[in-house]
Amino acid sequence: MTTEETPEETTADATPKPPPLLTLRDGLTPVVDTEAGLAEVCERIAAGSGPVAIDAERASGYRYSSRAYLIQLRREGAGTFLVDPIPFGSLPGLQAVLDGTEWILHAATQDLPCLAEVGLYPSALFDTELAGRLLGYPRVGLATLVESLLGSRLAKEHSAVDWSTRPLPEPWLEYAALDVEVLVELRTLLGAELVAAGKDEWARQEFENLRGFEQPARVDAWRRTSGMHRVRGRRGLGAVRALWEARDEIAEQRDVTPGRIIPDSAIVVAAQAMPPDKATLMATKGFHGRGAERYSNRWVEALREAAEMDEADLPTRSPRGDGPPLPRAWAEKDPVAARRLALARDAISALAEELNLPVENLLTPDYLRRTLWTPPASRDGATLAPAVAEQLAGLGARQWQIELAGPVLVEAILAAEAEPEPEPEPEADSESEAD
Repeated sequence: MTTEETPEETTADATPKPPPLLTLRDGLTPVVDTEAGLAEVCERIAAGSGPVAIDAERASGYRYSSRAYLIQLRREGAGTFLVDPIPFGSLPGLQAVLDGTEWILHAATQDLPCLAEVGLYPSALFDTELAGRLLGYPRVGLATLVESLLGSRLAKEHSAVDWSTRPLPEPWLEYAALDVEVLVELRTLLGAELVAAGKDEWARQEFENLRGFEQPARVDAWRRTSGMHRVRGRRGLGAVRALWEARDEIAEQRDVTPGRIIPDSAIVVAAQAMPPDKATLMATKGFHGRGAERYSNRWVEALREAAEMDEADLPTRSPRGDGPPLPRAWAEKDPVAARRLALARDAISALAEELNLPVENLLTPDYLRRTLWTPPASRDGATLAPAVAEQLAGLGARQWQIELAGPVLVEAILAAEAEPEPEPEPEADSESEAD
């Protein structure tokens, strides 16, 4: 190395320095948990201007409920506020102040249900995660977008902590406050990018659709038991269901995440072994967990119910649903529908790539499958197109999705039926068989 080398030359092969760690601009404010404190928050937010950044922290992995244990808000001219919603139950005063403002959230579907529980509903919103998806960002986590767009590093080491803890440690509160500190700037930058890309109307429709988001009802949630594929027979599946439902009831009563009572692996081994009594159950290898012994009588009762259940009442391997069959079964059940699906999938994927957005954001895969399994009856292009558009709208597709994906589906429907059926292979004659 010579003294003439420039700083760039000496550091060219060195590991690049990480972006600076984001810190709070205004310092940490105390958590608000009194009516007087909340009234002051409402007054200060009302005096601010522009959209309001909002986030909520739940105790996922610790509690059964999905309630908010901390709500963070920030507005220019007002500052950042940390509100503990637990002492209040509902927050009508805060809702009144927020009415008519735009909310900025990241991954809004995670927070809207728990905010609704305390009476907070958006008049308008901007979702920075969804905006990133529409713009084709390969990774849309908050920390990644902050680093890409703001050039700062957002610490995430407290993302999986138990937010039902009281009092909340100061480092956790700093982490929570930073989550809203960046949202206003992100919204400005992403909003400008959406306009430049001609995607701002798409985003507007998506955000408007999100305002009415509700957590989908859990249907056959026990089927998501990890490792359930190892259980054989309908009676074994019945045991999984019975144990899962017993665990879920206990977890809801105690407000503890179900896996902290007994893990899925314990449910699976018990359903495989079908032990008839407590002693045998507790001796079953792999049956463990904090609630294994404590609720052993409940587990034995659930297993007994499954063992004595009528065959007709036992669950089947595949759930009964109102939707189309699994795509792998289409070719056997309806070859024309299978061709429709194959053609449409390829075309939708190509269009999504051209538009630089994830294929599932161009059209929800379930909407695509339902439309192609039971398309409108017409095969006249002039009447088929509006019928497909109407069907997609009825499923929940937004207008921009219908305008882009609808013609692709129409073309797939017509092209699939224009293809001739494959001719069956000729049967070998008796002489060739003999040969």
